[in-house]
Amino acid sequence: MKTLLRSDELNCPSCVPKIENALNHLEGVASAKVHFNTGRIEVEHDAEQVGAERLRAAVREVGYEARVSAF
Repeated sequence: MKTLLRSDELNCPSCVPKIENALNHLEGVASAKVHFNTGRIEVEHDAEQVGAERLRAAVREVGYEARVSAF
């Protein structure tokens, strides 16, 4: 499954690896890609192992807010 998140708090490129690492270390996440310029975060994951709220919590744990997005 692919979940799209969006964050308006990405204020420097150094936040990209922090968020990607946090998401990629979650069990059930196959890949996470952060697009700094747009604030878009794409996460490929097994929905039975990790849901959207856990993805958002992982982003929050490294200091950023994110919301589920349709684009």
